[in-house]
Formats: sequence, structure tokens, C-alpha cells
Amino acid sequence: MSRPHTVVVLGTLQAGWSVGYVVSTLLAGAIIPTLGWRWLFGVAIIPVILVFGIQKWVPEPPSWLAMKAKKTTVKKQSQWSAIFSNPKQRKTFILWTLTSGCLQFGYYGVANWLPTYVVSELKFNFTKMTGYLVGTYIAMISGKIIAGLLADMFGRRWVYVAGGLGTAIFLPAIARYHTPGNIIVLLTLFGFVYGLPYGVNATYMTESFDTQVRGTAMGGAYNIGRIGAAIGPTAIGLIASKYSIGLGLAAMGIAYLLTALIPALFIPEKMYDPQKA
Repeated sequence: MSRPHTVVVLGTLQAGWSVGYVVSTLLAGAIIPTLGWRWLFGVAIIPVILVFGIQKWVPEPPSWLAMKAKKTTVKKQSQWSAIFSNPKQRKTFILWTLTSGCLQFGYYGVANWLPTYVVSELKFNFTKMTGYLVGTYIAMISGKIIAGLLADMFGRRWVYVAGGLGTAIFLPAIARYHTPGNIIVLLTLFGFVYGLPYGVNATYMTESFDTQVRGTAMGGAYNIGRIGAAIGPTAIGLIASKYSIGLGLAAMGIAYLLTALIPALFIPEKMYDPQKA
């Protein structure tokens, strides 16, 4: 349905997110000790400048331009009505919102608390944390790119599901089976599966909605799901303070399990062709 290697390209673009994590981690280690955190924040102006270049040189998708040229009856101010008046798209929107909420609950919960768990519970040397973070993010980059390759070969849905299930399994496995000798291997493998859902997320969601409402539906589902990103770190912190960080990791594992199960059971892949208006 989509052009060859589209998922690979989108997976590679999604890997740029993890590249940003690597760069920011390295910059933090280089800038904060000598210049302080304000200079590190100042560096963030560079991506803002790049946005103007993207706006100037990256064109709109042909399918969107074709749809606009048709002067579709779905007006901009009624796109939400178009989503919720169509039973198929309403159901898909709600399912993707729930999936995005669970994904971001787990993702940001892990990003905030796994380093703390590694230091406080696993007694990992704090001075090696930069190396750990860089290694984990590099594994995530590989996972996102390979997710694109696998999605073109085996389908978006099952690569997404495999990533969610793999992450859900690895979280309690790290807590239960780690040793000083295998912890680096476990964390590296975890970083790989942790990146799989995001590597195929954009393509899978894009093909779930009609061109006329795609931008609104995708942006709405993903960003309403950011409630999970806001709740996740706080909820894990409360669990950790009352019980243990290990139990918090189990809660993140449940979130990732739901991230996998909802699409596996209810969201077909390739519902719409993003190349067609």
C-alpha cells in the first residue's frame, strides 16, 4: 500500500529522537561541569532555527495537496466532527489515544526512573551513567531503524506488538535476573526492544486515518495520550516511595503490555493509503 521502504525512512527519522538524547547526554557531560546548565539550555535554540529551514524546503505531501485542491466538504473547523461522526474512524481514534497513553506512560516512566533504579537498586557506578545512557540510546536507534526494515517485511502491526511485549517482558526480567556480569547486556537488549514501537508508530498511525482528517486524528490521539507521559513519572515515583522502584518497573511493564495488546486485538494495519487523497 505504501511506497517501498517508507517505513524504513520513517523509522530512521524516528531514530533521530534517540540521536538527540545521545547528543544532549554528551553535551550535558561536556557543558554543565564548566559552563553550567544555562548554557546547555541555550544550545536548544539550534533545533528551533532548523524549523525555519524545514518550513521552507520540505514540501507538503502530494496526497494532502490533492485533497486540498478538491475543495473537500470536510472543512478545517469540522474535522473533529468528521472523526467522531464516522464510527470506524471514531473507534480507531479512541484506540490509538489509549495506546498512545500507555506507550508514553511506559516510555517516559522508564526514561525518568530506570537510571535511578540502576544506581540505587542495582548499585551501578554513578560515574558510568553517561556511558550507560549513550549505549542504551544507541541500541534504541538501532531498534527504530530495524523496526522499519521488519515492518516492511512482516507488517507494521506485529513489529509494534513485538516491541511492546518485548519491553513489557524485559522490565521485570531486569529486576529479577540481573547480575553484575549481565546488567550491561540486559540494558543494551532492553534499549533495542524499547525503541521498536516508536520506530513503526508513525507509519502505523498514518495508515490508520483518512487523508482528510489524518493530521487532526494523529495529532489528537498522540497528544491526548501525552496524559500518560505526565502521569507516568509521577505515578512511578509514588510507587517507588511507598514500595520500591522495582514495583514501579512492573507498573511500566503493564503499561507496555497494554501498548501491545490494544493494537494486536483491535487496530488493523494499512487501513488507508497515505499516498492517496
